[in-house]
Amino acid sequence: MEGPVHSMPWDELAARVGQEIGVSGWITVTQAMIDAFANVTDDHYFLHVDPVRAAMPPFGGTLAHGFLTLSLLAAMGYRVCPYVEGARYPLNYGFDRVRFVSPVPSGSRIRGRFVLRRAECIGADQRQVVYGVTVEREGSDRPALVAE
Repeated sequence: MEGPVHSMPWDELAARVGQEIGVSGWITVTQAMIDAFANVTDDHYFLHVDPVRAAMPPFGGTLAHGFLTLSLLAAMGYRVCPYVEGARYPLNYGFDRVRFVSPVPSGSRIRGRFVLRRAECIGADQRQVVYGVTVEREGSDRPALVAE
């Protein structure tokens, strides 16, 4: 996995609240990824892993787990969101809001669009950065996922 695209001083990042920080590259969600995720999470629901049964209307094929799509935000954000200069150990604190808006069929390409919502000092040596992210599916007008 590639590292962050760039780093910047805290003050410079904090000044960009409300702005789009970047858009990740496309990630193709393959059936092999879906199957591997099913095995790791023990979620073998037929809509994810059985192409014959999942081909029935209304879906027409297998779909990625919503949590697989969510998990890909780490890779997307790591490639797009800047590293804060001087940070000792950045951590993912979690999500405040997640919505799975539309399905991600196997073979789809998705990407993350990141907007800086908040940049706060929460202690003498702690900072918290909150991004709004929309996961777009190529060829779809509706996002696959929105999160903060």
